[in-house]
Amino acid sequence: MNIKYILVFAFSLFFLSAGARPDKSKLSATTDTLIVKAYTDSLILYKHLSDSASTARIQNLEYPETDARFFRIFAPATFYHSIAARKMGLGNIQEKDTNDMEGEIDNALLNVYLHRPDLVKNSEKLIVDAGKVKENINAPIRNKVEYVKEAAPLPDEKPEMPVEVIVYKPNFWTFSGDYYLQFLQNYVSGNWYKGGESNYSMVASAMLQANYNNKQKVKFDNKLEMKLGFQTSRSDSLHSFKTSEDLIRYTGKLGLQATKKWYYTLQLIASTQFMRGYKSNDEFVYSDILSPLNINVSIGMDYNVSAFNKKLTGNIQLAPLAYNFRYVGRDALATRYGLDEGKRTKNDFGSEMTADLTWKFSDMIKWKTRLYAYTTYERAEIEWENTISFQLSKYISSNIFVYPRFDDGVKRDDDHGYWQLKEYASLGFAFSF
Repeated sequence: MNIKYILVFAFSLFFLSAGARPDKSKLSATTDTLIVKAYTDSLILYKHLSDSASTARIQNLEYPETDARFFRIFAPATFYHSIAARKMGLGNIQEKDTNDMEGEIDNALLNVYLHRPDLVKNSEKLIVDAGKVKENINAPIRNKVEYVKEAAPLPDEKPEMPVEVIVYKPNFWTFSGDYYLQFLQNYVSGNWYKGGESNYSMVASAMLQANYNNKQKVKFDNKLEMKLGFQTSRSDSLHSFKTSEDLIRYTGKLGLQATKKWYYTLQLIASTQFMRGYKSNDEFVYSDILSPLNINVSIGMDYNVSAFNKKLTGNIQLAPLAYNFRYVGRDALATRYGLDEGKRTKNDFGSEMTADLTWKFSDMIKWKTRLYAYTTYERAEIEWENTISFQLSKYISSNIFVYPRFDDGVKRDDDHGYWQLKEYASLGFAFSF
């Protein structure tokens, strides 16, 4: 059989089969199977032709056993300029012999170019741009190796120096203080239990706190308050000055955490004064150091207050069991402070409540309040201290102090009954840390 017609038939069958394919998006499984079968048949035919070409070479025909020109038939359809140049050139290019293998391949490809140009997807230019086909390599490839001197061995790493780790013992103590020295206008009711007189005066105050909290259910709060104020009065011919404010008070509280905000607590409150207290034109001593001395010990629960975005803070102590001890060093003051005549001490039991709160309205205005109540169910003592502070500058402030007090364990006053009142307004220097 003429090899020309065999090649034309094989090549046409392959591309006609491929050209008859619908769009990939519409192919069915049956169509895929037919395409694969057609392509497989074409490969079988190519193998047969290769074998025929080999046989022809044996018979002295010029068909080499391996000819790269066969690649153009079975590769994806590509437009080669050389084919068009040979077939359509004028004069200088002659038609190849029909037995020439290259001419037959050109005729097969040209037939596709003319009748099925839609199958031609590539061009010779694209192949050239992608890079030329490498020629057969007959000589061994020898890589150029650059030799360098042997690198010096890396020095042994020195062992890491021991790191000194310093662990600081946690400090569970916090300290704070508040001081002021101010001038004031003072009002004292006529039956105030420590004496005094309404007039202008000045007062100094110091409040120190040392609190312990180990963050493991134990806390120990300590607060020491000291106030001392003096006043002078032209109406007083016996005293050049008198005390208008006199206080030494210690509050200690040991707590064991029960819940997030509740503590079981043991509280101690001890209070007395620095100096003797007089009234105008009166030699009688109404109060003195350790006269009286009050000590209150209570067992109860303490609640930590934190409200209004932490603007209201403090604690409230509720003690169903409390012991109160009172001592008077001057015999003449016994009945004045609820003791039996001729005695210097008094012991009783009852219940106690203490609320110590601070409400910070703004950076300039702050309200401190302390409410203390103790009752034996036969008598009651209630003290409510209120201090409104106006911070005018870093070191200048103004205070308004209002202190109502109720005590039905003393002699009733004809005008005020069992109620007592103390009030003053002041302006002066203040310092906190």
